[in-house]
Amino acid sequence: MKSTKQQLGRKIKEARKAQGLSQEQLAEKIDIESKHVSRIEVGANYPSLQRLEQIASALNVSIKDLFDFTTIPVKAPACDDSKRKSLTKNIEKMLKKADEKTLSMIYKIIQSVTD
Repeated sequence: MKSTKQQLGRKIKEARKAQGLSQEQLAEKIDIESKHVSRIEVGANYPSLQRLEQIASALNVSIKDLFDFTTIPVKAPACDDSKRKSLTKNIEKMLKKADEKTLSMIYKIIQSVTD
């Protein structure tokens, strides 16, 4: 069984990846060196409470979520209008190329995510 330090590091890594951030990007957001992020993620170091608050904030999760070693709800980062329009346009292009079976599957996926 993994130690609490290792499990916490794994949750931080999962949340970081879910936000699409590299260790360097997270380190920059919380003003530490990326090697420190790496040490936290592998369970070599515990972050201080202040650092843990910064990490949770940067990853859009609560501290409590980081200690829930079963699942972690991750909030998607906000999407500005230009990015939303670009994403929508790209999705529309992909959908135009999809066959009926694929469209049906995509519809079911979107429906399950938005319910």
